[in-house]
Amino acid sequence: MKVAAIGIGSNSVRMLVAELAGDEGCRLWRDRAATRLFAGLDAEGRLSEASMRGTAEVVGRMALSARDNGAETVGVFATSATRDAVNQADFLQMTAAAAGTLPEVLTGEEEAADSYGGAAGPGRCGVIDIGGGSTEIMIGADGVPLRGISLQIGAVRLIREMEIAGSGDIPAAVARAEAVFHQGLRGQELPPADAWVGTGGTFTAMAALARGVAWTDRAAQHGVTLTLADTEKCARELADTPLAERLRNPCLQPGRADIVVHGICILTAALRTLRIPEIRVSECGNLEGYVKRKYHLRVLR
Repeated sequence: MKVAAIGIGSNSVRMLVAELAGDEGCRLWRDRAATRLFAGLDAEGRLSEASMRGTAEVVGRMALSARDNGAETVGVFATSATRDAVNQADFLQMTAAAAGTLPEVLTGEEEAADSYGGAAGPGRCGVIDIGGGSTEIMIGADGVPLRGISLQIGAVRLIREMEIAGSGDIPAAVARAEAVFHQGLRGQELPPADAWVGTGGTFTAMAALARGVAWTDRAAQHGVTLTLADTEKCARELADTPLAERLRNPCLQPGRADIVVHGICILTAALRTLRIPEIRVSECGNLEGYVKRKYHLRVLR
């Protein structure tokens, strides 16, 4: 049976189509479009008509493509920007009309659990998912989530708060992210992790840059190990690179070139706050975790 999952994120809409057999699944193909939904969220927490309609149209196009290519079911979920929106119901109705299915709005903890389900390695593993509007942290053991937290800091959220015009602006951006981490983790006791995995566009961008491969080459990005020194160096270099030049860099997604430094600043804050010596990049994430959870899969390759 073919199934599809569409995730409505704060920066982009992504789709995964998979073939299922029993309790196992095989990923077939993906699609992605940058819609920057979070940018349409105003100071009162309302999504603009244009941002809702543009994102709903993309979700509808992806759902139609999946069904045309044999997907029997299409599941849709939404994350931070939709969680925050006071007119969430309007956006969900608009998207349901376009896609033929009502999106499920994940809580921050559910999003963290799906990211863990898609990206975690064996043993006691921690997963960090840096998104456009929020950052999720989940620690689990052998595939079982133990404790998770969702923080109100993401690359699109941070770029709305402060500009990074050069490497001199990085300390302030990292400090802002660290403050959110410290506040969110206050009173929280996360279980220890023997290894850490990172998922999301910030991680895959850094992996693509490290290996000098195109941003579309997900297989080459998977498994790259990053350290605090790597993130600090990459942030400085990219911050001092003009946006026009970043847009021409085949390692960077065009829809991420303007926010990639903000994402790396959040990653730097995470590594410092959680005292993580190194973190391994996964090209899998909450899309895979959502499919595994929804269809009770043991394995999704």
